[in-house]
Amino acid sequence: MHWIYLIIAILLEVSGTTCMKISDGFTKLAPTLFIFIFYGLSFTFLSLALKVLPIALTYAIWSGIGTAAITVIGVIWFGEGINAIKLVSLLLIIIGVAGLHFSQEQVH
Repeated sequence: MHWIYLIIAILLEVSGTTCMKISDGFTKLAPTLFIFIFYGLSFTFLSLALKVLPIALTYAIWSGIGTAAITVIGVIWFGEGINAIKLVSLLLIIIGVAGLHFSQEQVH
């Protein structure tokens, strides 16, 4: 169940960050309210995941997948550019998360 909590936390964090863009600097009420709702729920589910999962791995997955998802949303939905540096940077995030995961496997 803890992995499901983490997935939900990631989806809510990505939703909150997307609402930040849509809120236009907190000038639009509905997206602004959803920022706080989504982030509050995201932290709630992240806390539930942390009851079982190691903090370094959990946070790396939460922030790394969130960053990658927001980058994809930015490119597809908001028309932000993509280039080799962005792609390599995303790859490094994925490698870093995988490295943390495998380092946890070695400890146990």
